Amino acid sequence: MTQQIDHGFTGHKIIHGDLLHVLPQLLDELFGGILTDPPYASGSADQNARQKSTALKYSSIKSGNPFPDFEGDSKDQRSWTHWMAAWLTEARRVCKPGAPICMFIDWRQLPAMTDALQWAGWIWRGILAWDKTNSRPQRGRFRQQAEFVVWGSNGHMPLDRKAPVLPGVFRQSMPSLSKRRHQTEKPLEVMREMARIVEPGEIILDPFAGAGTTVLGAKLEGYPAVGIELSRHYAKTAQERIEVKVVGAIVA
Repeated sequence: MTQQIDHGFTGHKIIHGDLLHVLPQLLDELFGGILTDPPYASGSADQNARQKSTALKYSSIKSGNPFPDFEGDSKDQRSWTHWMAAWLTEARRVCKPGAPICMFIDWRQLPAMTDALQWAGWIWRGILAWDKTNSRPQRGRFRQQAEFVVWGSNGHMPLDRKAPVLPGVFRQSMPSLSKRRHQTEKPLEVMREMARIVEPGEIILDPFAGAGTTVLGAKLEGYPAVGIELSRHYAKTAQERIEVKVVGAIVA
């Protein structure tokens, strides 16, 4: 059954389900852009380590981590790349021509993500950096204080789009533990600014909604948005979060 979302959609919605099952139910050319943070399936040196819980792989608060694990993060690189190409192909169908796509990733999976993006028919347009401003120091090493955003477009992207010039580097620390709702939650300020690559009035899609930061950021910037989330816990958290009344730029 087709999801009840059409081109006149003006709200903010979280769909609980597997994106490979949800995307085929959505209309063609429905979305004006994608902004998302998929599971990286990295954070480990070998397959055994990769299959550990996400709390043990990623979180800086491994001891007594209060956040539930998320799924889809134990694939090896070959399987992860094929899976990425599969959903990116379907995601291109539901996006309008010229729609931008922005996806967070770390250095380990950066080459595989750019391969998957192009295999799915998107035009790869570059890489952005998210400077987290701090990281755990290791003597004799460079700080791993940056993650990256692979971005592209669904075919030709006109130069006269109604979107501003945006920075190529975003500097913002991770949300504090007291404000976080997800192990790998991205800063709301970064998601708000990145949302502006989408033209005003267009619907933003986040296929990996997590705790709903992208959809909330879109809401604060005046965009309608739809998130898809596999975890029942995080889907519920995200829906509750975006339903909170917004006054100006402050979440009430």
